[in-house]
Amino acid sequence: MKQSSIKLPASLRSLGAVSRIGRRGGALLAVLWLSAALAAIAFSAAQTVRAERERTRNQIDGTQADLLAASAVERGLYYVLGAPISTLPDGTPVNWIPAMPYLRMTFPSGEALVEMIPESSKIGVNTAPPELLARLIIALGVAPAAALQMAAAIDYARTPLVSGPDSGDFIQQAGQTFRVPHASFEQIEELLSVSGITPELFYGRVERTPDGAWTTRSGLRDCLTVYSGQGAHDINSVQPAVMLAEGVDPSTVKNIVALRKQRPISPEQLGEMRPALGDTAGQFQLGGGKVLMLRATARVRAADGRLGELRRTSTLTVLLAPNFDPRGYRILNARSGPAERPLEETWAW
Repeated sequence: MKQSSIKLPASLRSLGAVSRIGRRGGALLAVLWLSAALAAIAFSAAQTVRAERERTRNQIDGTQADLLAASAVERGLYYVLGAPISTLPDGTPVNWIPAMPYLRMTFPSGEALVEMIPESSKIGVNTAPPELLARLIIALGVAPAAALQMAAAIDYARTPLVSGPDSGDFIQQAGQTFRVPHASFEQIEELLSVSGITPELFYGRVERTPDGAWTTRSGLRDCLTVYSGQGAHDINSVQPAVMLAEGVDPSTVKNIVALRKQRPISPEQLGEMRPALGDTAGQFQLGGGKVLMLRATARVRAADGRLGELRRTSTLTVLLAPNFDPRGYRILNARSGPAERPLEETWAW
């Protein structure tokens, strides 16, 4: 018997072909969507890996820079302690001699700049008259009326009460729960508890100049100290605001800053600028004082030999040659962390 074959109408045969094509198109579309999803996942994973790699690299560089800065500041201290015998017969310094404002140090893993800043280059916060404090705060960019209030608050906080109740609590910060100590400041950071002293004023800030450029402004931490009185200031490390507060003409201050950006001021140059300093000439000298702050700013060297942009700072404040310490020095304060602004940008790199 012959098997009979049934022929479908043309319309039904075309519908079947369309159905098969549709199934193939849906499968292709699903494959395309899956490929896109996998590509997105792969891209996201790659971005995450890249970000983690950069973060790890920054952490490694930061740790290396911290250790480099700590090593540099300790080496700088040893150079300072060996200063009396650290010159060649012709007088050339081997490492460091008194009044040198900074040292450059090269290590296999990077470089460091160690600044030698006598605390005498700052104003004694416990001994300065309120008028001098007010002029300093004005020089730091505060309005005169507010500066007078802040200076009065500092003087009030450091002045012991003779008798009677503490009637000046209105000078404290709003919402402050502790009373004014009425005693000398032991750490400069205590100024942050004085009414009106903001972190921006204390630590310094970055601001835009009229020509659109960015510039740094010093803070009270750079200008005041608890370790020194009202002696002469080191001309190579004194802040411009301190010079203005002491009464130096603004144009002279500008010239001094421009001169020491080129190279440290020498004894001969200091003698030549004394007429321009006028009555304030006796307030400035080269170096001076037994309390010295050493501030090391370090940068790590990359594999290609270039210095990285990441910087870390380590700071030691030491009392030199104390009679009560056989090592010849005593550490008064130490801190480390993100880079602090060097006294002169060109001194850095």
